[in-house]
Amino acid sequence: MTKPDSIDAVQSMLGTQGYVCGRALATVVFLSLKLGRPLFLEGEAGVGKTEIAKALAAGLNRRLIRLQCYEGLDASSAVYEWNFPAQMVAIRTAEASGGADRGALQAELFSDDYLVERPLLQAMRPDENGAPVLLIDELDRTDEPFEAFLLEALSDFQVTIPELGTVKAPEAPIVIVTSNRTREVHDALKRRCLYHWVDYPDFDREIEILQARAPEAAEALSREVVAFVQHLRTEDLFKKPGVAETIDWAKCLLALDVINLSPEVIGDTLGAILKYQDDIQKLQGSEAKRILDEAKSSHEPV
Repeated sequence: MTKPDSIDAVQSMLGTQGYVCGRALATVVFLSLKLGRPLFLEGEAGVGKTEIAKALAAGLNRRLIRLQCYEGLDASSAVYEWNFPAQMVAIRTAEASGGADRGALQAELFSDDYLVERPLLQAMRPDENGAPVLLIDELDRTDEPFEAFLLEALSDFQVTIPELGTVKAPEAPIVIVTSNRTREVHDALKRRCLYHWVDYPDFDREIEILQARAPEAAEALSREVVAFVQHLRTEDLFKKPGVAETIDWAKCLLALDVINLSPEVIGDTLGAILKYQDDIQKLQGSEAKRILDEAKSSHEPV
C-alpha cells in the first residue's frame, strides 16, 4: 500500500486498524512518512506508543520489525550474530573429512548461511512490500553507548559487518522510536527524529479508543470505565493506568458479564488496571466508592 497523502488519510488508515489518532499525532506521523524521518514518541507507559507502530505496519501492509530495548543491549545483539553451534558442526565435519582448505572453510563459515540477523540488520534488507516499519521500543532502557551507535545507524541507514562488509538499506525503513522517559535520551538522537509527546487521552478520545478496541462494551459501561480510570489517574499512585489498562479492564468486565460498575466489582478486578500492591491497597474500603461516585457525578451523560 502507498503511503497516505494527507493528515486525514493517516487518521483514516490508522482508524481502520483500531487506532484512534488525534490530529497532532497524525500530523507528525504524516511528516515522518513524507520526509523519511524517524519518529520519536515519548510518554507514559500504556498510552499507545507501541501500538501506533503496529497499526502503521498493518495499515501500510509493511513488515513490522521490533527491537525491544533493555539494559545492556549492545550493537551486536541488535544487528547480528554468528550461528556458532552450526559453525562448530561445519568445522568438525571438515576436520573429519580431511583435506579441507582453510581459506575456503573460513569464507564459508562467515557467509550468509551462518549469519543470524537481528532487527537492525533485518530492517536494512530489501522487502517486496516496501521498506519495513522498524520499532525501536523503550530506548530509555538502554545505555548511552548504544544510543551513540543507533545515532550512526539512523543517520545513514546502514550497518557494518566486519566479515561481510557494509549493508545499506535500499530504501530507508519507517522508524518509530519510543521512550517511557525513565531517563532522558540524548539530544543528538532526538534531533535526528521528529518528536511527539503522547499524553493520556481526554474523556471523549478515550471513549473513542475503547469503542474501537472493545466495541462489544455497552456505551453506559464504557463511560463508567473511562470516567473511573480518568479519575484514578488524578490519585497519588505509583503507576497510573494507561489506555492499555482501560481496554484490558473493559474486556475483563465483559467477560464477567458486568453491566454497571460497583465498588465490589472494582475491588475484585483492580489487578486489571493497577499493577502494584501499594496502589491496590490505596483503593481498598471506601476509596473505590469515593472515586466511583466522583467519576459518575462529573461525567453524567448530557
